This record gives sequence, structure tokens and C-alpha cells, in this order.
Amino acid sequence: MPRHSAASRTKTRLSARTRLILAGAGVGSVLLLWAILARVFAPAGNTNAGRVDAIIVLGAKIDSDGTPSPALLSRVTEGVREYERGVAPRIIVTGGKTSAYTEADVMARLARAQGVPDSAIVKEPQAENTIQNACYSARIMKQHGWKSAEVVTSPSHLPRAGIVFSHTPLEWRGHVAPSLDSPAEGPSWIASASEVLHTGYYLLYSRWADRCSP
Repeated sequence: MPRHSAASRTKTRLSARTRLILAGAGVGSVLLLWAILARVFAPAGNTNAGRVDAIIVLGAKIDSDGTPSPALLSRVTEGVREYERGVAPRIIVTGGKTSAYTEADVMARLARAQGVPDSAIVKEPQAENTIQNACYSARIMKQHGWKSAEVVTSPSHLPRAGIVFSHTPLEWRGHVAPSLDSPAEGPSWIASASEVLHTGYYLLYSRWADRCSP
């Protein structure tokens, strides 16, 4: 009888553990599906104006010595192209300090090297995430009386950026910065998978924890 009872308790514990694992997997699957659907139906903007008041280029990783990542370089390069096309008279570069350098400083340097004058570059050097990119850029625009913007970022990042910018008072539209190596290629599966996770984290936590008023 004792042996039977011990076996029953072990079976019960295993069953409880299995149920817990299955429940966790179910919750994770729901969150994953939520994030994927949010990205599929993410807003692409709320204006179709040919010209806007500013081009907002979102920051990305830089190395400890200030070397820009390929993502950052492609975003700035595309922002400069849009500036040269006359989409807006100025570029806002947004990104905070991740090493001895701020993303905004590195981005401004890249834009200047590609021919954009200092007078047309506005730096936002405090943002540490996409929510702050949007919020702090919107604050700058409000201070200057600018109302409309084109938001430039990488393909995999654009859906999440669109979700975030949809909560600002700006008139805005998203614009993809293609890869400098292979413009025809879509985002890598690694970047896409990472962005799905970031989107899930935003939906579940950071949109409440990191709230910011423009």
C-alpha cells in the first residue's frame, strides 16, 4: 500500500508539472500569435502628404568605438536620400547613449558626411527604446510647431515602430530603410524573430511600464 501511495503521489506531481508546462506553452503561444497579428495589422501611418515637416530616423546599435551597425547606417542613408528628394527640410536623429557615444551623435555625423548641413539636423540623444524615440521626437516637433513626419527605420522594426507612433499626436507615415547590401531582400529571419519577441514584450509590458507623454 505505501508503495502504491508513493507511486500515486509521483504520478500526481508529474501530472501537475505537465499541466503547468502545457499552460505555459499555451500562454506563450497566445502571446506569440498576438504579437504576430499586431505586426501584420500594424498601422503604416495616418498621412499621405508628399512633404512633411521632418524626417525622423530611428537609432540602432553602435559599437563601443562609435562605429555604426549596418542597420544604423542604412537608416541614416535612407533618411538622407529622403531629405535630398525634398520630403522634408530637416532630419531628426534619435537615439541615446549606449557606449561612450550616443546614437544621435553618430547618426548626425553620418548625415553630415553625406552632405546634410548642420542646420538641417536635429539631435535627440536621450531615447533608450522605440517608445522614447517616438515620444522625445514628438516633443521636439511640438516645441518647434512641426506636425508631420516620415519615420525611417529597418523593415523588421517598422511594424513595432508603427504601433508606437500611432499613439503620438503626430501626422506620420513609415518609410523602410532597405539593406545597403541587398536592397531587394527582406529582413533576415533572425531580425524578424527578434522583433516579434520585442513586439510581444511591448504589448504585454513596456507600453504600460514605459509610458511617455509627448
